[in-house]
Amino acid sequence: MIGTITANLLRFVLLLLVQVLVLDHVVMFGGLMVPYLYVLALLMLPFEMPRWAVLMLGALLGHAMDVFSGTPGMHLGACVVAAYLRTPVLRLVAPRDGYEFGMRPNVAIMGLPWAFTYLGLLVLAHHLWLFFIEVFRFERFGHTLLRAVLSAAFTLALCLLVQYLVTRPQRDR
Repeated sequence: MIGTITANLLRFVLLLLVQVLVLDHVVMFGGLMVPYLYVLALLMLPFEMPRWAVLMLGALLGHAMDVFSGTPGMHLGACVVAAYLRTPVLRLVAPRDGYEFGMRPNVAIMGLPWAFTYLGLLVLAHHLWLFFIEVFRFERFGHTLLRAVLSAAFTLALCLLVQYLVTRPQRDR
């Protein structure tokens, strides 16, 4: 239990630091692709974590990102949306025999198709919320949608790459 808490806390801090110190300075194609890897900390929480705890951690992570980015409440809202949708998305992509206790949502355990769907849906929801709140009007709907989708695709690729680099296969799926 303590090991899980420590690992998740360390993941939160490391991903937040990477986001603030490195990725916040990476803007590609004139702002069309902006990576937000920090959301991976929220999406890698254990399956059995209660929804209220995921929502609280999402709010905390989003608030921390807002403090560093100077974006009052935008990341907090996007993280809470992703945290809220996590449970229904987990049900949607659940394996036939369900999730085992102690399993974590990562590509090494669950496989690439599962991870692509799970991470893709939640990263897209996070980015759609974040970019539309940032613009806060539908005047440039197409441009904002394009930014959200391209940034989500870039973030998803980074999430999968990070998971492949830092997780070891624990069992064949």
